[in-house]
Amino acid sequence: MAKAIMIQGAGSNVGKSMLVAGIARALTQRGLSVAPFKPQNMSNNAAVTTDGGEIGRAQALQARACGRAPHTDMNPVLLKPETDVGAQVVVHGKRVATMKARDYGKTKATLLPAVMESFHRLAQSADIVVIEGAGSPAEINLRTGDIANMGFAEEAGVPVVLVGDIDRGGVIAQIVGTHTVLPEVDRARIKGFAVNKFRGDASLFDEGARAIADLTGWTNLGTIPWFDLAHRLPAEDVMDITSRGTGRVKIVVPRLSRIANFDDLDPLAAEADVTVEIVEAGRPLPADADLVILPGTKSTIGDLVYLRAQGWDIDIAAHVRRGGHVLGICGGYQMLGQWINDPDGIEGHAGRHAGLGLLDIETDMTPEKRVTEVTARDLASGTEVQAYEIHIGRTTGPDCARAWLDIAGDRDGAASADGRVMGCYLHGLFAADAFRASYLARFGITGGLGDFEGGVEVALDALAAHMERHMDLEALLTIAQEIEF
Repeated sequence: MAKAIMIQGAGSNVGKSMLVAGIARALTQRGLSVAPFKPQNMSNNAAVTTDGGEIGRAQALQARACGRAPHTDMNPVLLKPETDVGAQVVVHGKRVATMKARDYGKTKATLLPAVMESFHRLAQSADIVVIEGAGSPAEINLRTGDIANMGFAEEAGVPVVLVGDIDRGGVIAQIVGTHTVLPEVDRARIKGFAVNKFRGDASLFDEGARAIADLTGWTNLGTIPWFDLAHRLPAEDVMDITSRGTGRVKIVVPRLSRIANFDDLDPLAAEADVTVEIVEAGRPLPADADLVILPGTKSTIGDLVYLRAQGWDIDIAAHVRRGGHVLGICGGYQMLGQWINDPDGIEGHAGRHAGLGLLDIETDMTPEKRVTEVTARDLASGTEVQAYEIHIGRTTGPDCARAWLDIAGDRDGAASADGRVMGCYLHGLFAADAFRASYLARFGITGGLGDFEGGVEVALDALAAHMERHMDLEALLTIAQEIEF
């Protein structure tokens, strides 16, 4: 019978996703069959699963850490924010509705059976399920109907380890404060704690850890130092994407308000000769850019308005006039066209919206969502890529005659006559080493990184060793409890 343990955070972005990946890889290396699980996730960084759905990118990385293919059971409820007050609701990998936060708050409890169905099905294939919470259980105003933290833990009967983030300061207050505000039934479910992201000599926090243990009665599972290879693993939270590199080729990326699947940038940022600069709102796009990438977005029309509000449309037009290159991926591809037609108001206000006009194409928004893994061939270089699509909308127009990708005989993408403006729907292109090398060669980069995916595996192994060294995994396994069906 499988065991389970749940990692919850004393706040958002304390490093839960990475800790679960590290624990999962470490326990897998010990010979256990491990499965990751997150009952509810909120992220626009999604991955396509083997069963044709989508889950949070962090759960796909955790599945990889376990040596498993990603499956929708690993993240049965995924919320993909589309506006400041609403999100697309994905259940078992499929879009079921778009809801405002207030409406979802009233509905979420009805999704608990779907969550438990996935959890129990997953547990049948594992020795241990390592579960990731969302946000913090200290948000007691959200406790009623909760399916992400203590509500799930109570229903599933699983023990909890609480993680705090010392890098942001106040970690004793984070953890002890959570102990204080939780109702007794939830407080009793927490059996241990860990402190994450320590910089320097971790023994300097020994007294602080003892204070937390004395004040809460919870077992100290360790003070975990900052993991230096974290940048080699996909980030889940948009707040984690930063400018990286000091290479001579500058790739500029405007941070859209609903940026999605931003791990497309990771292989480029890992290249020694490349600088990836993320441009924040209110700043102009640098005039010395070699390439501007318009990334994916969960709200193409909304982010097109946002892009114009920053003046980035003017910057991009000037960049093209100077001879610069532009690449649009998914929603960014749609933005490059002449028009985006949304007659049914799928993305908000119904109507016909002017694009950036850099490609002679237009996109019709349709309710059907394409979620699939594909094998594609770059027509220019002949290189093959394993990629994926997650989008609504169909794009057509004269520049599609210069499609530059072949997918089983079908063409994808479009390009301007001079080839300096290009777009496509495929995510994950740059993870393919041969394609990335071919694409960067047009900017004078030769050689390059080489095996990007191998580097991810190296980082996961290093993360597992990091967890073995700094977290008491024996105590964690002792805390884990058998799942009752």
